[in-house]
Amino acid sequence: MNLTRAMLRYGMAEDSSSESAQPAPISTDELARLQKRSDGRGLMRLLGHLIAIGTCGWLYALSLERPSSMLRLLAGLALGFTLVTMFAAMHEGVHRTAFKSQGLNDGVAWFAGLLSFYNSTFYRRYHGWHHRYTQLPGKDPELEDRRPTSFVDYFVQMSGLPWWFGKLRTHCTLALGRTELYPFLTERTAPLVVRSVRAQLAVYGVAIAVSAALEYPYFALYWLLPVALGQPLLRVILLAEHGGCSEDDNPLSNTRTTHTLLPVRYLMWEMPYHAEHHRYPALPFFALRRAHTKLGPQLVHVARHGYLGMHLKFLKSMAKEPSSERAA
Repeated sequence: MNLTRAMLRYGMAEDSSSESAQPAPISTDELARLQKRSDGRGLMRLLGHLIAIGTCGWLYALSLERPSSMLRLLAGLALGFTLVTMFAAMHEGVHRTAFKSQGLNDGVAWFAGLLSFYNSTFYRRYHGWHHRYTQLPGKDPELEDRRPTSFVDYFVQMSGLPWWFGKLRTHCTLALGRTELYPFLTERTAPLVVRSVRAQLAVYGVAIAVSAALEYPYFALYWLLPVALGQPLLRVILLAEHGGCSEDDNPLSNTRTTHTLLPVRYLMWEMPYHAEHHRYPALPFFALRRAHTKLGPQLVHVARHGYLGMHLKFLKSMAKEPSSERAA
């Protein structure tokens, strides 16, 4: 299937109507070159990510034998971050831009979702609507996840607790076959999602059963706890993508690109170049940096001082906003 047609099929159209009147920052010929996917580059990134998980997991296992609680915390955070950023690998697979092979994209996306507590089959349809209706109130499903409106709310959201409750509720609802709550699921796709979620929960169930049989909390100690520790870091990254951006269909102002450290870009599969991804969702992850050199000057929101700078600015703007507007 042609890549552009595939993106349209899942609601990830490369250009929205609001972009048609704007000059194209990347020529058609260059765009065609940048859109070429690669199994080799995708597998190398996946291998690097898995090596990072394995290395951090080994260090974490060693730390459990040491008396230092700080060492265990740092090692747990490192392992957790490598696990939760498998969300980015899933995201690329859902777009089918991580690899040239559709089978690789779908298989890796499901596996990555398993490690990060997402379900790729559901997320493909959910995310398709997000791209089709980015930042449009009442249409973009991501806006249903409430953005922080106070300092207390901010720290609660960044803790990851609302995310855990939301994911547990969604997974259980889908596993029970209650798909009518999600308008982006159709009669054809709903059964696929239900089967996929049930299979994913079954894998967790087997892991818990094995841990119980071995009388050692492997599942909780090596997955659940690290993911809980790493989730706040992912919340910080994901809030930056659209938080404080315009709620309209202008792709140059409704999404933010964030300059950050190489390890973060690597584990996030270049998703900090998020405005570039939204403007050209058919681009594979390794082409986004190149796209930034062309599109960057047109972007309204570019966090040049990293995630810390972006969040400090976000908190300052929230402090200046009248309480009546925050409550609205």
